[in-house]
Parts: sequence; C-alpha cells; structure tokens
Amino acid sequence: MLSEPRSGRLAAWGNALLAGLVSPDDAVLAMVGDDAVHRVEGLPGESGPVGLTLALGRLRTLGVTGLRLALPAPGHPLGLSGPPAFNARALEAEEAVVAYGAPYGFVPEVSEAGPAGDVHVEVLWHCLPVREAPPADVPSLGEAERELAEALREATEVLSKLDVAGSGPVAEAAVDAYRARAERGREALAPGYPPRAVRVLELAQRVGLLVSVAFENGHGGAVSASEMAARGAALRPVERTARRAQVAAYNAYVEEQTRG
Repeated sequence: MLSEPRSGRLAAWGNALLAGLVSPDDAVLAMVGDDAVHRVEGLPGESGPVGLTLALGRLRTLGVTGLRLALPAPGHPLGLSGPPAFNARALEAEEAVVAYGAPYGFVPEVSEAGPAGDVHVEVLWHCLPVREAPPADVPSLGEAERELAEALREATEVLSKLDVAGSGPVAEAAVDAYRARAERGREALAPGYPPRAVRVLELAQRVGLLVSVAFENGHGGAVSASEMAARGAALRPVERTARRAQVAAYNAYVEEQTRG
C-alpha cells in the first residue's frame, strides 16, 4: 500500500489513453514509471511480446473500452472474476488488470537484469482469458469512503489502547513524508477520473501506510501474546478495507462507463 501498484498505473493511464485524454507516449511513460521496459505477451494476433503502445492499440481493436485493477490476497479475490487459472496467477502476483469490453486480463511478471550497481527492472505482462463478470468485492466510491473513515477510527482507538507505534507521531511522520514524495511530480490517478476517486485513493493509501507502519515498528507496548493478537485483529480488517477502497478508486472510470 505504500506505492502505486504497477497494475494501477496500467489501468489508470490505459483508461486515459483509451478515452483519448492523453497521448500514447505520455501514457506509456506514466505506466512504465521507474522500470526499464514493459512488454505484453499472449495478445491475440501477436506471435511474441510487444510494447505497451501496440498492445493498447490492439486491445482497442478487440473491443476493450476500459481497464480495471485487481488486488487479490489469500482468501480475498478482490477485483477478480475468474476463471481459476487467471485468479491463481493474479493471486501469486498480488495484482492484475482486467479488461472491460473483451475477455482478457493481464498479470505482471517482474524481473531484474543487469550487473550489480546497474540493475534495472523489466516487466512482462501475461495476457490471459478472463470471465466476463462483475469483479469480486469491489465497493462503490461512496461505500469505500465511508468504510475507510470507520475503519481508521476504530483501528486508531484500538492501537492507541495497545500503545502501538503505528498510532502515534512515528506514523504521522511517515505519512507526511509519503505525501510529500507523492506530491513531487506525480499526478494522482490519471486524467478522466472523478475528484472523488482521487480523494478515496489518497485516503486508502494513507490508511494502508498507517497499517504498514504499525506492523513494521515493532510491538510497541503490545508485548503479551493476547495484546499482539488484538493488534493483528484490529489491523487485518483495516488493511482489507484500504485495499478495497484502492481498487474502487482505480475502477471508478469503468464503473462510470457501466452506469452510463
């Protein structure tokens, strides 16, 4: 939750490109980010991997009008619609993109190449068939916003009682640092997204960061097994709520299409 998932960048900027709101060059630059190169393999009509520009153009001709994000976790196929083979691969990667308008999905395979000191990241997106059905467990933006506010309030109360580091100044400092980095040269989501989606995504990232800080900064005052279990019980549903909201924000573009 601390960084934008690659599947989120592909979905958001792919949607902006499909809508004609950005140029192919700008879209691909945003999708690739700090990675060296992204390619797509398994596209219908292509014998081997192709670049993102060609891949997105091909998807348009296949009938794709939008892209959705999936962020599955064990026991929680968030954003997926099947079949089992695709779901299993997406779960292993912990992320995926599902097309709207044609039955295709994309799972990233990330690898590093180059000598020590000059390592670069390459991403190969595997195009696989998917089931055309509503994505699993994705709330509306309104639902996501309400759930985030409630989850954050409840978790903060529990963590404060347990004297957990993630509920105090350390967490707030980490959040402030994250937001400063995010504001330098990075646009939230992509052109074409409603302001509410941007707001929900920012809150989801903030909540996810608080959860990560709480887990990563030791046990705080929660030294007994029962207190540690109580903290885990408080954090797990909050993390789940934050992931659901993040997916809802990225998928808002397609959801507006479906309502229209």
